Parts: sequence; structure tokens; C-alpha cells
Amino acid sequence: MTLPRLDNDTVRGLAVAERVCVRPIMSRLTDTETGDTRTVLIPCGSTRETVCPSCADRARRLRMQQCREGWHLTEEPTTDHDDNGQNDDENEENDSDGNGQDDGDGGARRVRSTRRRDDADDLPRPPKQHTTLGRSFDTPDGKTYRPSMFVTLTMPSYGRVTREGVPVDPDSYDYRRAALDALHFPKVVDRFWQNLRRATGMPVQYFATVEPQRRLAPHLHAAVRGTFPRALIRQVVAATYHQLWWPPHDEVVYDGDRLPVWDEHAGGYCDPDTGALLPTWDAALDALDADPDAEPAHVVRFGTQIDMQGILAGTPAADRRVGYLTKYLTKNISDDIDTDEPSAARQAHIDRIAHEVRWLPCAPTCANWLRFGVQPKNTRPGLVPGLCRSKAHDRDHLGLGGRRVLVSRRWTGKTLTEHKADRAAVVRTVLAEAGVEMDDHGEFSATATRSDGQPRYVWSTVKPGDTDAPSYLRLIAHAITRRQAWREQYEQAKQRAGPPGPNLSATIPGAATAA
Repeated sequence: MTLPRLDNDTVRGLAVAERVCVRPIMSRLTDTETGDTRTVLIPCGSTRETVCPSCADRARRLRMQQCREGWHLTEEPTTDHDDNGQNDDENEENDSDGNGQDDGDGGARRVRSTRRRDDADDLPRPPKQHTTLGRSFDTPDGKTYRPSMFVTLTMPSYGRVTREGVPVDPDSYDYRRAALDALHFPKVVDRFWQNLRRATGMPVQYFATVEPQRRLAPHLHAAVRGTFPRALIRQVVAATYHQLWWPPHDEVVYDGDRLPVWDEHAGGYCDPDTGALLPTWDAALDALDADPDAEPAHVVRFGTQIDMQGILAGTPAADRRVGYLTKYLTKNISDDIDTDEPSAARQAHIDRIAHEVRWLPCAPTCANWLRFGVQPKNTRPGLVPGLCRSKAHDRDHLGLGGRRVLVSRRWTGKTLTEHKADRAAVVRTVLAEAGVEMDDHGEFSATATRSDGQPRYVWSTVKPGDTDAPSYLRLIAHAITRRQAWREQYEQAKQRAGPPGPNLSATIPGAATAA
């Protein structure tokens, strides 16, 4: 009997089932001592299911571990590093009321009056506390509980929508405001955490994710360590805003084929008809500062729908919330969650939002400023409105070009790399206790040298069209076979070794060996 040939689609399906990367980076490894050459697959590391389901699922599970580990801590975490990927801005800033103007390039910072808006309430300023742990409660039977919170914040209404999340009346739906709110959503989220810390007097710690609602407006889910009065959180949300002190960009000056042209001698963009040089970014801001009646170009606020829940450690509710926080991290903002084929009305809704975010400026350096008669910051030739490279303008992101996961630095005191090492430590410990000899992780190390001090291993990229490169099908099939063997070996080791010890951290000295 002739066995059926496996095509790329079949192998890809098997790879997804076995959680093997379906679009790995092929690298050629050469041992300069022996002359041996082999092809090594490096996982792509994508966090999007549409790109690589296996890597996206692995990244999501890692985030679940990070969220679960820091939510109900009973001891202060230690931080011996400064992880730029984990935002924890606990410093008092001059523009704490959302009036500052930061160009985002490390240059001079423009600060307007810090007086709060008349339509925003003042917040309490209690004495500072230097603990990140929540309050504990003792019961008469001797038990101690340290509850935490699960908070959801939404954006305001832009118009009535149906159950499908599409506008009842698309003509009256405020698409421009929805797009601006999405583009500047990270700013108002930062303001919320700053205000909450000041109103509570505590360095509040959080694990938050940014996701789209059914109407495709962003909203925030956050696991917050400790509990705070619900009335105070509502007060903080109502008093939180971000003012966008940018030049006005509500009226299009240049569009279509009539766009500003680059003048090599002037070093800037000029009017295509008169040849007059367009105002520079700094000149436009100077004019804004000089106008005593100037208003912010946009003000971002949260909506009135707020959900707050108290969560106890070790309960099914805590596990469900961790899963809910990370459920949609592998999806694009514009992906339809309930069905693979969105309706025509929903498709039109996505098109309208995508059109708005494509043409609105996302940053001071955005090429779209040329449409509004202002030269972008750090201007250069070749800028074309509508072709800004920021992913915020992409249809997949719909204005949300920033990070989807926001984690405060003292949530666990660990980087994501250290959490990954902890997961590997569990596997290594189980295999070691079962007497299974592990692979040498120092193999092919970049620090390995020959006797003359030169690197022993040389890495090079396998380029498309290389005749000596193995086929995609062959490499993925080999990776699937190896993954199946590893899983079988690990399951057998778990049965022989029994349950793992309580502390298998790879980042705490002696923890894994002590277990």
C-alpha cells in the first residue's frame, strides 16, 4: 500500500497540534573545529495566532504564569533590574494633570499649566505607603485572607450600536473621536495608574491587557494587587483625562494629488502652489503656547461603565480571571471573535475605523501632519500622508499600536525572560528527579571558543533559494517528531517522579535544587 504524500498544509496542521513553530527562522550552524554544518530552527516568537499559532499560544501561557504569580503576593518582590518592557512610572511628574507635552524623542519637554480642568474633580492625596501588598483580613477561625481586585475600564459612547457591535446609524457615529481615543489610549491609561497611586498613597501594582470591545473600541482589563474602595476607583476614573496639546488637525489642508512638496534648499516641505514653507513642528507648538485661548486638540477620557470585582487567591474565580485576561492576546484588534466571516455591516464598520486611523497623525513625527499644513517633527524627504510606518495605522491594530500587555515592575520583580526560565526549571527538575539525563544547554554556545580563542560556532542565516538548505517539510517534520519524543519522555518522567516541589524558580538561588 502506498502511503499518502504529506504536503505543507498537512505538516503545518500537525505542527500546530504539537505546538511546533510553523514559520521558524532557519539558521546555519558551523562547527569550525570539526567542519560540520547543520540547520537549526529558531522559533519565530510571534504573539499573533494568524502568524504562528504555536508561538502565540506559548507566549499566552507565559503571560498567564506571570499574571498568576504576582496577583496575590504575600511578600514584597525584589527588583534588581530595570526592565523597560514593564512600565512602572511611580515618579511625580510636572504634567501629572495631563497638561504636559512630551514629543517622545528625549528632547525638551513643553509643560503647560498644571491646573486641573474645571470639569475634573480633585483627588485625595493621602500619606505615601511604601508597600505594594494589599490589606489582609483575619477571621475568627484563624484564617487570613488577602483579597485583590479585577477591574475593567471602558471608553465613552460614540453612538448606539447593535448586538453585533456595529453602529445603528453609521452617519451619526463619531468615528473620528473613536479613532483619536484609540490612538491615544495608552496615555489615558498611564494617567489612570498615576492618579490611582496618588489617590491611594500606594505604589499600586497591576497586570493589565488592552483588548477591543465588540464595537472595536479599546478597553482595559486589569488584575490589581490589593483592594481599594470602589467609590475611590470611580472617582479616580472620572477625574482621569489626557489633553493632547498638538496643533489643530481637524481640517484637512492638503489632500489627493495636491500635497506639500520637498524643497531641498529650504530643507522642508512647501505649499505646492505658492512655494511658501510650511510651519515646522516647533513653530506650530510655539504658536499654540503663545495663544492664551488655545484649547487642546483632543481630550481622552474613560467611559462610565466600570466593572470591579474582589478576587481571593486560590479560588476558581481567580483562575477564570487569569484566563480571561489573556484569552484574546493572540488575536488582532480587528479580528472577529465569534465568527470567521464578519457580516457586511461589521466589515464596513472596520473599514470606517481603519480609514480614520490611517489619515490621523499618530505622533509628532507622523507623515500625516502634512495633510494639515504642518511639517512633522524631524522632517525628511519622502514623507507621504497615509503611508506612516507606525503599526497604529494598520488595519489589524485600528489605532492601538502600543503594547497589549501592561505590567508594573514590582508585579513579580521578574522579567519575562526570568518567568520563561522558571517554566523551564519545572521541566528540568521533573526530568532530573526521574533520572533522565537532560540535553547540554551549553551546546552551540556563543561563548564557546577554540584553543586559539576564536569562536567555535559560527551562525549564519539560511537565505531563500539556497540549494543546500533542507526543505520546509523535512525540517518541520523533524521538529514534530522531536517534540513528540520530548513530550512522551516528560510524561513518563512525571509519573515516576511524582508531583513537583513547591518552589521551582530558576531565578531564586537554590530554589530548584532545594525542591
